[in-house]
Amino acid sequence: MPDSTKLEVWLRGTLPDVPPLLQPIAHALLQAQEEVHTLMADFPDTLLWERPAGVASVAFHLQHLTGVLDRLFTYAQGKALTTQQLGSLAAEGKPDETLTVQALIKAFDAQVAQSLAILKNTDENTLTQAREVGRAKLPSTVVGLLTHSAEHTTRHLGQLLVTVRVLSSAK
Repeated sequence: MPDSTKLEVWLRGTLPDVPPLLQPIAHALLQAQEEVHTLMADFPDTLLWERPAGVASVAFHLQHLTGVLDRLFTYAQGKALTTQQLGSLAAEGKPDETLTVQALIKAFDAQVAQSLAILKNTDENTLTQAREVGRAKLPSTVVGLLTHSAEHTTRHLGQLLVTVRVLSSAK
């Protein structure tokens, strides 16, 4: 049997206490978390806010990975965003030289842990319940929001990967 730590998360088996229908979402979030750690291991704080070819900065993607999980899981629970969440959304991508790679990773790790805790406590019977998204109250469902959280996280991880590689090769 291959070394399980070298396998993608979804190939390592079921996650304890995560309902069966939510396993793929949890697997995707944990895979993203592992890849962020690997990708950012030696990335310098001095390049966090660089925007090669005008694309979003590494710091934006790290902030957004954390923020989007927070917001989508809030909506999935049938709640409105708080003033603090709206403030964090407004701050995404605005240069803040006090932020570090490690602080951004720590925030993402905490959000992944919180998201997994919510998944573990999500009743599969609620997955098709209607939910509203944003001020416009756009229609979705619990499973739609949770699935989009995984998809959106993966999308931004891919963008982060390219930006990190471009910036790292320019050093």
